[in-house]
Amino acid sequence: MVSPGIHFLDARGPAGMRLYAIGDVHGRLDLLAAMHGRIRDEIERDPPEDWRVIHLGDYVDRGPDSKGVIDFLIEARQRDPRHLMLAGNHDVGFLDFLRAPDPDGLFMRFGGVQTAQSYGVPFNEGPNAWFGKAETLFRRAHAALVNAVPQSHVDFLRSLNFSVSLGDFFFCHAGIKPGTALDKQSPQDLIWIRDVFHDHTGLYPKIVVHGHTPVPEAQVLPNRVNVDTLAWQSGMLSALVVDGSDKRILTMTVKAM
Repeated sequence: MVSPGIHFLDARGPAGMRLYAIGDVHGRLDLLAAMHGRIRDEIERDPPEDWRVIHLGDYVDRGPDSKGVIDFLIEARQRDPRHLMLAGNHDVGFLDFLRAPDPDGLFMRFGGVQTAQSYGVPFNEGPNAWFGKAETLFRRAHAALVNAVPQSHVDFLRSLNFSVSLGDFFFCHAGIKPGTALDKQSPQDLIWIRDVFHDHTGLYPKIVVHGHTPVPEAQVLPNRVNVDTLAWQSGMLSALVVDGSDKRILTMTVKAM
């Protein structure tokens, strides 16, 4: 018998565990640190039995301090493994670029230049980086970036899971393919899917909490919650908080870069 699915209003987190799911950071260390400070204050002021902070991916690109964001997340996870980090398409794209540089790929076209700059490596932008003298400069910049990125950052990016399920909630970066069991979702869909997921109005076995597609403010629908509020540009980072049957949106705002 097929499960009828669950509605957001009926969804509950794990008993005794408060959940915080933070949307796309994209190099905004200031917003991430401020959000962690707010969460820490809440936990100290009103301690739950247990908690998890789930980061939904896209830590790098576009914003000014991707390196700082990764340093921050590594330290947070080492301090307390209840900080969970999932992979986003930009995080995977960063690894792909380090392995095989493509001047027309995701990294170079959508904010990777800012990521490289955060490691102290300047890149020439544009589609003609493979030609003539520009090709040599591009390859030299790539080699410099490979040398500049600490192995601990590469290891961190490689360690990222693509999803996690807690209570009545399923967390991933982009969304899921409707009609496919949650435990059978492909990594490609989990970090890239958009329209077929967004257009699906039926209920899922769990509420899907995701980012990847920017919205002006956190979007709460019967079957999913989108907490990507374009932090790198808007100056607003959003999170879903789940505490038993209580659900709310937490926002942190800093002046846009």
